[in-house]
Amino acid sequence: FDIDALGVIESQDDSHFPAHEGFASVNYGMMHACGHDGHATIGLGVARVLSEIKDSLHGTVKLIFQPAEEGVRGAKSIVAHGHLDDADYVIGNHIGGFGTYGDAYFIPGSGGNMATTKLDVWFHGASAHASGSPHLGHNAIQAAAACTMNLYAIPRHGAGASRVNVGTIQAGTGRNVIADVAKMEMEVRGKTTEIKDYMEEHTRKVIKACAEMYDCTYEIKVMGGAQTAESDPELMARVKRVIEEHMEYKVADYIPQPGGGSEDVTYMMHRVQEHGGQATFFRSFCKTDGPAHSRVFNFDEVVMPRVVRVFASVVYDIMK
Repeated sequence: FDIDALGVIESQDDSHFPAHEGFASVNYGMMHACGHDGHATIGLGVARVLSEIKDSLHGTVKLIFQPAEEGVRGAKSIVAHGHLDDADYVIGNHIGGFGTYGDAYFIPGSGGNMATTKLDVWFHGASAHASGSPHLGHNAIQAAAACTMNLYAIPRHGAGASRVNVGTIQAGTGRNVIADVAKMEMEVRGKTTEIKDYMEEHTRKVIKACAEMYDCTYEIKVMGGAQTAESDPELMARVKRVIEEHMEYKVADYIPQPGGGSEDVTYMMHRVQEHGGQATFFRSFCKTDGPAHSRVFNFDEVVMPRVVRVFASVVYDIMK
């Protein structure tokens, strides 16, 4: 259950349901714009249900409340600390709006998430008077600007989809000063880990070349990342069977999609799968307001008890 918020300024308009009802974010510039507040609530609901039937369960259940999904950092740390080393199954979920699967409430698994690396990049130059002595300066803004344009010119990989994006550039101290520092926050993605690695390799070449072009130095810091992963057919079949046998919810078969999203739950899935376990990342659908990551995003709360029921029922089916 991922629990982190996003750096989004939430709408305070009365037409925005959380604002109208008085539960919009109280932390300016931070917002639950991807449903993770719902995920946290679902996790607590699952904990309550499983505690009520604990005498019927044979084995150990771990409920993982994961931080830092949006920067794809949290899951890797959880795996590194060994929390999945003894797990035979890992089951994750994300809520979202109706779309490709029509009026289905669930798909029992998913895959094809893009591998990604998140990078912070700094160009370091030398400041100088922009008119009096520009020849003494080394313009970090020029390096960052050239880098941005050339990153989007990286040749795409023939084996699958790839992405590059510079999301922020911060630089400069005044209109008449040659900027000595510029910072970029950026990401690369690939349909496979190999394609992502290709994009990252070329990104690093572009950064190095643009720094040299403007007599700047540079530094790169990896801020997060995620792998690709596929849900196990056997566990997907179990999830679908449990829903169909015990619930009235419509469930559709997972169909691989060309979407460009990334999820770091893939680290948990890989860890369990590599020692013979099974993993799935099922999806749940409901009515939503606005697109995810927007300042007006909201979801129909009816989805939460549905997902609690699915989680608890699948755990019971495995451990009864």
